[in-house]
Amino acid sequence: MTVQFCFPDSNSSCVKEVRTGTGNIFLFILLSCISVCTVFLNLLVIISISHFKKLHTPTNLLILSLAVADLLVGLILMPVNIMGLIDNCWYLGKMVCAVVLVINCFSLAASLCSMMLIAIDRYIAVNDPLSYSVKITVCKTSGFIIFGWSFCLLYVFIFLYFNDHLIASPIMIRCHGECVMYVKYPWMTVDLIVTFVIPCSIILILYSFIFHVARYQSKAVRSVLKTSNQQGPNISNSSETKAARTLGIVVCVYLLCWIPYYISSLSGESISSLSLVWTVFGWLAYMNSSMNPIIYAIFYPWFRASAKYILTCRTLQSSSARINLFQDHF
Repeated sequence: MTVQFCFPDSNSSCVKEVRTGTGNIFLFILLSCISVCTVFLNLLVIISISHFKKLHTPTNLLILSLAVADLLVGLILMPVNIMGLIDNCWYLGKMVCAVVLVINCFSLAASLCSMMLIAIDRYIAVNDPLSYSVKITVCKTSGFIIFGWSFCLLYVFIFLYFNDHLIASPIMIRCHGECVMYVKYPWMTVDLIVTFVIPCSIILILYSFIFHVARYQSKAVRSVLKTSNQQGPNISNSSETKAARTLGIVVCVYLLCWIPYYISSLSGESISSLSLVWTVFGWLAYMNSSMNPIIYAIFYPWFRASAKYILTCRTLQSSSARINLFQDHF
């Protein structure tokens, strides 16, 4: 069997491992379809919220932030990982490798930051609905998103720098044609706590308060209606409760997708291994970016309505931005 190299003209080239066969071809096609669907669905979310004026609310702005982070996964990280599965060589150079590694860390941090801001937004909306519109505005939310994304980017550079990985030492360490991220175990533990345990704990605590308050309000309204023998609509701000429940599902799906990855990350120092376990857990984590738009499509009528307008090209009309997507559903 002839040994192939990523760069035959280089003495330090990595050995090429080409994966062929019917099973591998089917896997590549499947993962490519997932990548395309992730980009397509998140673009629908981004275009919907950006285009239609009625969707310019603080909560939807946070959903937009989450969709942008998910778009980075489908547009950049998924195709790069598919290339790595086809053959283990990295042909794009050290600079692109560094950028991809930064995007990989940043997209995760930005997603979790957006979810934490969503949890805070829903907590205020359910716990103090009367003053919500005063406390939470589109301008304030935009400022929080910019601050959150800036903090995430700063953290990623600090993490990679002090891990002695991106800036202080070369990325392709063992051979030419490799893009590997090595994380020292102490920093892996720190990253797990800072970017997963603490934010997720805050999110889960806030959502426990949200559902407790929502249940209390629902019982109080039913008690009043029963006492007065009145029949009427539930005035306990059901739309806010529904939004909290939907976004709570988003958080639960996120945890189910990422917990296996983080648990397995504590078992070794390299987070770029091409083993079967790493491949499965890595793609399970990436597929979280595909699940969020599907959840919106199932639970949000405005997303289904906006998608119809976009796919039928009715958004090209000059007055389409002012269409009320809620009028047929609420």
